[in-house]
Amino acid sequence: MLKNYFKIAVRNLWKYKTNSFVSITGLSLGIGCFLLLATYVLHEVRYDRFQTNGEHIVRVNLFYQSGDSEPVNVAVTPTAVAPAFAREFGEVKEAVRIYPYSGGGAVAVKYNDALFNEKKVLFADASFFKIFPTEFIEGDQATALAQPNSVVIDETTARKYFGAESAIGKSVTMNEKLTMQVTGVIADIPSYSHIKFNWLGSYSTLPRSKTEAFDSANDYTYLLLQPQAKVETLQGKVDQFVSKNLNNPQDPSTKVRLSLEAFNRIHLYSNVSAGMEASGNYKYVYILSGVGLLILIIACINFINLVTARSAVRAREVGVRKVMGAARTQVFRQYLFECGLITVTAILVGLIIAFFGFPIISNISGNTLGFSIWPSASVILLLLALAIGVTLLSGLYPAAVLSGFEPIKVLKGKVLAANSGSGLRSALVVFQFTISILFIIGTIVANQQLRFIQNKNLGLNPSQIIVMDVGSGISATKLEAMKNELLNSPIVKSVTASYDSPVNVQGGYTITASDKPQNFQMNITAIPVEKDFVPTLGMQLLDGQNFNSTDILQATADSFALRKYAFILNESAVKALGWTTATAIGKMVNMNGREGAVKAVAKDFHFRSLHEKISPIAIIPEYNYFGKVMVKIAGNESTQAIELLKKSWKENFPMRPFEYHFLDQEFDEMYKAETRVSSILAVFSGIAILISCLGLFALIAFISEQRTKEIGVRKVLGASVASIVMLLSRDFVKLMLIAIAIATPAAWYAMDKWLADFAYQVEMSPWTFAIVGLAAIAIALFTISFQSIKAALMNPVKSLKSE
Repeated sequence: MLKNYFKIAVRNLWKYKTNSFVSITGLSLGIGCFLLLATYVLHEVRYDRFQTNGEHIVRVNLFYQSGDSEPVNVAVTPTAVAPAFAREFGEVKEAVRIYPYSGGGAVAVKYNDALFNEKKVLFADASFFKIFPTEFIEGDQATALAQPNSVVIDETTARKYFGAESAIGKSVTMNEKLTMQVTGVIADIPSYSHIKFNWLGSYSTLPRSKTEAFDSANDYTYLLLQPQAKVETLQGKVDQFVSKNLNNPQDPSTKVRLSLEAFNRIHLYSNVSAGMEASGNYKYVYILSGVGLLILIIACINFINLVTARSAVRAREVGVRKVMGAARTQVFRQYLFECGLITVTAILVGLIIAFFGFPIISNISGNTLGFSIWPSASVILLLLALAIGVTLLSGLYPAAVLSGFEPIKVLKGKVLAANSGSGLRSALVVFQFTISILFIIGTIVANQQLRFIQNKNLGLNPSQIIVMDVGSGISATKLEAMKNELLNSPIVKSVTASYDSPVNVQGGYTITASDKPQNFQMNITAIPVEKDFVPTLGMQLLDGQNFNSTDILQATADSFALRKYAFILNESAVKALGWTTATAIGKMVNMNGREGAVKAVAKDFHFRSLHEKISPIAIIPEYNYFGKVMVKIAGNESTQAIELLKKSWKENFPMRPFEYHFLDQEFDEMYKAETRVSSILAVFSGIAILISCLGLFALIAFISEQRTKEIGVRKVLGASVASIVMLLSRDFVKLMLIAIAIATPAAWYAMDKWLADFAYQVEMSPWTFAIVGLAAIAIALFTISFQSIKAALMNPVKSLKSE
């Protein structure tokens, strides 16, 4: 029986080559796209799920707010939090502090004569591997971080540094300061972990481990709770602890809170800043899951449309088979078998499409994607589910229609007309193009928002600025010497330095003012800088003057008590303090012990993502630590400038490899998630349109074939080519107009919700929707015009004879 089913299926596929090609191609594209997107979504959903203790781990986040100032909610906590919680609360089984030693920059690591820059360097308490059990290739996780100057590395790093030799006992030097001994080698950390490192040093190595303080937040704190512990109960105890030990009863306007966040929800659901890596977004997971399913459904719709359209031609075959004794169930199984054969073929082709598509999606997403992301055997189960699901989804209705023909009516010629089932086909075509138009509008609006971000006046100019990360900092003396040397070249326009990135400033402080009440405090972000920071970044001063040499001398006095600081505040800070631009100049302020006068007011500039509104920030000349050196170069001179910087770097930092990047790359990095989704939408919108147009092309070809006699009669009676083309096209144009009418309000609503995540956003224009609608109609007309014109130009004598 199956052999007979197979023969008939192959004959029919070969007989209707165009429809078979379109069916298999459309389904293959749909299945291939579904597999690609499903793998990406699985990668996001699997984040941190591989940790065996994940259900019992929480991260401690810090929230604080002074008065009416902007609240700060960050993932970093003071040094004392982990040990204090381990002592105070019985619910806490283990606690660990993790300190990002590289701090977003690079750490110079030396082994023998080899030098490397490492960007994934963390230090953690010895309890790290008790909370996060890890596969050790060499060493013992129970003791790996027990002693100072111990470091654990991953397998890839071990091979890079030591080749085939055992890494245990080898010594390396970090930042010319720390001599670390390798005590363990672990399997590489999966890409779906938000705690990523190549080097993990023992926290006891650092001077910060000797003190427990609540006045500085720089550590990530994770707690492993007892199996029976409830997070809600522990949170209540933590709130009481904070109220007793951290909140100031004399200043009720200042609020501090330490909140517990479930470990497994951090990547997709966390809304705190300063995390170990940029968080994902559960909304994008839903969006891309929907895109994958809808593309698969569009491909199935193509198949349903083509099979039901072909039902009239195959009706006589059904009639003959039933007269010969075939039962309806046999006919039903036959056509379901044909659907299954097409589906299996499409799955095989879809696997090839996915295989070649993974490098493209990996490049877009920034993660290495492949079927290895899937748990063992789950890919087989997925493909089996696809084979059954797609076969049933696309084959049940056509098989039911074909098997339901009555043989007497069929053989008497009273078969379903060519336009039978047209209502369903029309609805499915409308659905296809509604989804396609939604995808196109979403892609265009997302790209408009990204262009808006890229072209928005930030209040500073990041272009043509080369950034060199100085992991352990650069002394003021060495910076000045390096600066003077570089400025001798006409390629270099200016040189400056800062504590951290000027487009992603994270430092949190509190500020008081001499003309405010004694208990007044306001949260403010601040960035310590070198004196030429403002002009190098192209920032505009609304009043006052930039820092000068006198300001630097006062800020670098040997005794901290004698130091006086000059402050540049932005407009938002001045407004929050109740001053005007003019009255702010000369006001005395104190920021975490740094006293001085406001010297200038800067025009508001974006120092964080455009997801956030501009908040108060202070710029201060402080020379204790500079993590980034920035060089403004003349346009189109980047190659010569890089060679110059490389030479200067080797002279000043012979023990560090030279690495650099452009500041505008840091800015673009903040919108990686949006860029990723926009790029994926663009690719799959094009594929959705292609699949829909393939189906439309085959459908119009088949309908034109069925109406050959009608077209011939019309031409004999004097109908023009244009009128026949209009006859065949107008029904599809109506369907496109319906699709546009449905898609437009839905797209407007969806994109309005998406744009709400940005504090600064592009305005959606009605013209965008109008242009997309016209483009969709044009694409549809172009798709059907070839077959329509071909049918209209056919010789009526031949068409009437053929009938």
